[in-house]
Amino acid sequence: MISAPIDDWLPDFCRVPTLFVVMVAAQIIVLAAVLMPGASGDPATAGSRLFVASLFAQWLALLACVLLCKLRPVILRIRPRGLSILAGWILPTLTTLTGAAAVNQLDLTLGLDLTVPSGHGLQFALSCAAVAGLLAAALLRYFYVQQLWQAQVQASAQAEVRALQARIRPHFLFNSLNSIVSLVRRDPRTAERAIEDLSEVFRAALGAGQGDWTLGEELDLVDRYLAIERLRLGDRLRLRSEIDADCPRTQRLPRLLLQPLLENAVLHGVARLGQGGEVHLRVSCADGGIEVQVDNPCPEQPGQGAGNQHAQASIEQRLQHYFGPAAWMTVVPAPGYYSVTLWMPRTPDLTPPTPPN
Repeated sequence: MISAPIDDWLPDFCRVPTLFVVMVAAQIIVLAAVLMPGASGDPATAGSRLFVASLFAQWLALLACVLLCKLRPVILRIRPRGLSILAGWILPTLTTLTGAAAVNQLDLTLGLDLTVPSGHGLQFALSCAAVAGLLAAALLRYFYVQQLWQAQVQASAQAEVRALQARIRPHFLFNSLNSIVSLVRRDPRTAERAIEDLSEVFRAALGAGQGDWTLGEELDLVDRYLAIERLRLGDRLRLRSEIDADCPRTQRLPRLLLQPLLENAVLHGVARLGQGGEVHLRVSCADGGIEVQVDNPCPEQPGQGAGNQHAQASIEQRLQHYFGPAAWMTVVPAPGYYSVTLWMPRTPDLTPPTPPN
């Protein structure tokens, strides 16, 4: 289990997503208090009471979030950590207590009769503070668990990247070097290009965890990898590439996202067929994003594609980690045929299309 950093347990209430969750939670409490069956008050005035209560609750929630946003560095510096957590919980509770008392006093002064009659102000303020305390405890726990989950996802993605770096298998290196050695005397220029291609593949693998790069760079790496495999497989390996001119080669994506798909197509498909086969790579703009499809022939015997699973799980996990739930990946295995399709959004706010069945 991965623990959240001790100095960063409190979420950033300056962020819009965090603020949105707090406002929604406060509104749910208001709806439950005003509209639930058995709530006190004339049903005919439920709309006006809902409006006033919503305005009051949203103001208090916003005020508490602003204070937590501004005082977050101070709260996180409090030691021991238990006192820091207590301070993070007390702040919105005391804010609600003070705000409710002030609103009640202002209501009595102006004679608006929007809160409670005179003499019940303390009970009103304490009730609001109690609800705020319960809500603050629940939300702080929710944000903390969410932070733990995000840390686990990030750590898992990093572990998959490290595993992906190790996927440049020794036999691939040895086979490549043997092919290059055989070319040194009879075709030195081809051997030189092969060494450059091999160095770029290894450089990309070793730098897989060092940020992202562009679709164009990934496609160039795919070309280099396939050029190395052609030295070993010769005419048995054929590639049909269809890349839409409209697809932006500047699209950002994780390193080594597509190359493992082509590697699987070669190692678990074409290389296991005596006659070889054709790998079909298609990159197109679809549904507001970019769709990549890799098709290849494969042996019809069951279990031949088992070696694909680790790489595909790694690719899907890194795809989700980088682009979020908008991205998806599908696999269509069939006797003698294998197809992998992935879709990535061009911008984070795009709605993904429905994955094919």
